[in-house]
Amino acid sequence: MSLSSVRDRVYRLLEPVVTEAGMDLEDVVLTPAGKRRILRVVVDQDGGVTLDDVAELSRVVSQTLDASDVMGGAPYVLEVTSPGVDRPLVLPRHWRRAESRLVQVTLKDGTQLLGRVLDTDEEGATLEVRETPRRVVYSDVARAKVQVEFARSGQAGVDAEMDEEA
Repeated sequence: MSLSSVRDRVYRLLEPVVTEAGMDLEDVVLTPAGKRRILRVVVDQDGGVTLDDVAELSRVVSQTLDASDVMGGAPYVLEVTSPGVDRPLVLPRHWRRAESRLVQVTLKDGTQLLGRVLDTDEEGATLEVRETPRRVVYSDVARAKVQVEFARSGQAGVDAEMDEEA
């Protein structure tokens, strides 16, 4: 059986388990690693995923996989993780979870936007681009992802005020 068909079967098996735990199954990645395979289960939820969430879900996912024959007899390593900050914004829930974050967007017409996500709905998001709100419809987006910010604008003043009080 091919890796992609095993991946699809694993996805179908685990999606209700992850949903029952109050999370979204973002991806299942199955990669060969020598004589073993690595099964990476990527989950997310509003407010983020904690280490405790990952530990509990790992236990449940492991039990579910052990009770089925979906992985066959070959050994595998299970990794349950959350998506990294550089995950592409593809679904409305990805955008919702990026509210107040800085995002880099490439529209299908080639336009590049860098802006902060102000609000979202099922059809699009409003970004603050150069201090001006701009509506972006998801169907017009070719690619988008959150940008890593080490210090948000305006944060330096807050830190300076805190230092003066100390």
